This record gives sequence, C-alpha cells and structure tokens, in this order.
Amino acid sequence: MANVMEKEKETKTTRNAKDTKKSGLHALLGRQVANWAVLHIKIHQHHWYVKGPNFYALHVKFEELYEEASLTMDQLAERLLSVGGQPVSTTKEIAAAATIKEHEPFTSASDMVQCLRDDFSMVIEETGEAMELAEQEGDEGTHDMLLELKTRLEKHVWMLNAYLNE
Repeated sequence: MANVMEKEKETKTTRNAKDTKKSGLHALLGRQVANWAVLHIKIHQHHWYVKGPNFYALHVKFEELYEEASLTMDQLAERLLSVGGQPVSTTKEIAAAATIKEHEPFTSASDMVQCLRDDFSMVIEETGEAMELAEQEGDEGTHDMLLELKTRLEKHVWMLNAYLNE
C-alpha cells in the first residue's frame, strides 16, 4: 500500500512539474499571439500612413507584412490551442500580454521601417526563449514552428536593415 501511495505521489509531482513547464510555454506562446496582434495593427498603421518617394514600394510591403502578421498570429493561436493552452483573444488581454507596444503614427517612412525592424528583433529574441522551452519540453512541433518563424523574421530584419542602409 505504501508503494502505491508513494508511486501516486511521485506521478503527481512529475505531472505538476510538467504542467508548470507547459504553462510556462503556454505563457510564451500567448505572448507571441499578443505581439503578433499588436504587430498586425502597427504594420497596418504604417501601410495607411506611409508617404514619400518610397510610398508605393513600402505601401505594398507593409500590406504583405500585415497579412503575414495576421496568418502568424492565427498559426500561433492554433498551436497554443492544440497543446492545451488558451490564446489571448480580447484587446485587454492582448495589451496586457504583449511586449510590443503601440505608438502614434509616424510621419517618416524611415521611422516606420526602423520601428518594425526593432519590433521584429524583439520578437526574434522572445521566439528564441520559447524555442528553448519547447525543446526542453520535448515539444518538437512547437519548436519547429518557432524555428521557421525566427528564420523568416531574421530575413525580414536583414531586408529592413538594407532599406535603412545599416
């Protein structure tokens, strides 16, 4: 009887440790969903407000990027649901969870591009944290999804830096 109770206690302890780790990964994925919701709005704002000699190219690029942000947000939310989490889904939850912050519309196209580059760089860093936790948890699906996202963002940062001549 003592062995059964000891094993049950050990199983509960292991399960609680896994649940705690999972909730950590869920929180990081939730932050990603929130950040991509904010990015979608910010990039859409840039799309609407861009002016100047590079208007057409940036207007088109910003549209491409806000559509990508919308798809990314959806993919992250669906992954979070598939691993037992709950994505943020209200503006209040998004504002509380996001590390990407809103701002007033910029008047300079270069400021828009620089802000976007900085936001993407922050998301790359946070994606790396979530990848490490997913790897520790043996969640290969989430890790691989985040690796693809990180790789895509690194290319965007490179291109935005080229635009800024940096």
